[in-house]
Amino acid sequence: MASKPPALIMPDGRPLAKDNLGIEVAAPARTSVRTIQSGHPAQGLTPQRLARLLREAEDGDAVAYYELAEEMEEKDLHYLAVLRTRKLAVARLPIEVEPADDSAEAKKDAALIETWLKRDMLQLELFDMLDAIGKGVSTTEMVWDMKPDLWQPSKLHWRDPRFFEFDRVGGTELLLRGGESGVGEPSPLPAGKFITHYHPSKSGLPIRSGLARIAAWGYMFKNFAIKDWVTFLESFGHPLRIGKYGPNESEENKNILHRALLELGSDAAAAFPETMSIEFVDRKAGTAPNDLWRSQAEYIDDQLSKAVLGQTNTTDAKSGGLGSGQAQVHDGVRGDIEDFDAMMLAGTLNRDFVVPFVMFNHGPRKAYPRLKIGRPDEVDVAVEIDSAAKLANMGVQIDGEEMRERAGLPAAKSPETALKPAAPAPSPQNAQEGTQGPVTPEKPAAGVLGPLKTGSAGNRADQPALNAQMPSADPDGDAIDATVDEMLGDWEPHVDALLAPVDALISEAVDLSEVQARLSQMIGAMDTSEFEQLIARGGFSARMIGEVQRKGGKA
Repeated sequence: MASKPPALIMPDGRPLAKDNLGIEVAAPARTSVRTIQSGHPAQGLTPQRLARLLREAEDGDAVAYYELAEEMEEKDLHYLAVLRTRKLAVARLPIEVEPADDSAEAKKDAALIETWLKRDMLQLELFDMLDAIGKGVSTTEMVWDMKPDLWQPSKLHWRDPRFFEFDRVGGTELLLRGGESGVGEPSPLPAGKFITHYHPSKSGLPIRSGLARIAAWGYMFKNFAIKDWVTFLESFGHPLRIGKYGPNESEENKNILHRALLELGSDAAAAFPETMSIEFVDRKAGTAPNDLWRSQAEYIDDQLSKAVLGQTNTTDAKSGGLGSGQAQVHDGVRGDIEDFDAMMLAGTLNRDFVVPFVMFNHGPRKAYPRLKIGRPDEVDVAVEIDSAAKLANMGVQIDGEEMRERAGLPAAKSPETALKPAAPAPSPQNAQEGTQGPVTPEKPAAGVLGPLKTGSAGNRADQPALNAQMPSADPDGDAIDATVDEMLGDWEPHVDALLAPVDALISEAVDLSEVQARLSQMIGAMDTSEFEQLIARGGFSARMIGEVQRKGGKA
């Protein structure tokens, strides 16, 4: 009789069992403690109620806290926007699968994961897992499809965090409220069944590490400010209506007067006894500025942006005096948070999804594939191509197909449509030889200066003097190159006269805007005479050198 195969054990020591893998064990039910009904604690929220709610969450009863976190996303548009931005930034990132090593077995494991990741709903499922950014923890239940040839999660269900609670001793182990029956004691989560993502925004207990706990106080005070603002806007511009009645008026007439005051505010018409009077008092003067509550709400929004995204510039454009540099700094901060979020999510998937998936289908491994979530490192393709071209000219062998892929260009569909290297341009001497025959001192090429007057020896009579004025070159060098080097070495002393008007403008200007406004006016005042003389001398020297070398001389 064949012995049973050994039990599959997760790296954390929990055994993997097939019981309940194919069914939902944390689904809501009306007859269990896991119900979708909410207490809506945000209604009538006060500082005292909020403090009590947060303390109860620390003590183990986090139902009201999770309900408040949900309502905050529904009622605060700014909090919803920044939190959703942070989730979407990670959910849409590319995912790579890295084999454990170069063996065929490791590559087979990686191929298994890569095939599953092609599911259409993956981005939405990752978005739900990132609910832990706000609440500190999120739980996704995997429903496995256990076919004979392949076991794989066919459904991933986001579960309401109210369906779970932390243990009362350490506060770090997540338990299923009501157990698998829904009416019993909390039970540990079975291995291979749940993806539990912890996403702390600060160190400490998981229940205290979500952004919702940090943002709750700002949400409450902002809610107060908006309510006051709306009340102010409803009555702004309306005068105070004061009714007056005599000392002996009946209660019925008093009620009539009061009703008349209300009707004047809404209908601008009312009827009241002649013995009574109404006085209108203009209260526009002396009231609070109409942007008082708006300023408070915007201040709290800025703090929420900093808490969620690490900065404010990518949410609301603000003048900071640094121009595009400020935007780059703020976007860099947001990029750092995105990278960290992606790394944490990948770690959760590697622990709770990759390991049991490979283990169920291929058995235990010493090492498992790893998911990597994030953008690839940016490279300057133009610099790489230029470097590759130079190295290829030096004889270094470089894979052209890989360079094409790195440049993001498609491969040629056929040899006929493939790009061809450009033919080298013919040199002036070869071009002239092809049309007019060889160029000789007696027969100069068209467009080239004819021979200068020469002495009896066939050289210019002033050749020694000309050579003395021309830049010298080493015996194996090129005189024109030497001329260029000499000109490049002489240009710096001539810059002072050229830039003198700009220096004067900078010293006189009050700020950068004045410099920018008057800079174009300085062009006409620049002294370019020294540069013109330098270029003229260089051109003359190059022409003389060309004439000498054309006749076979040596400059």
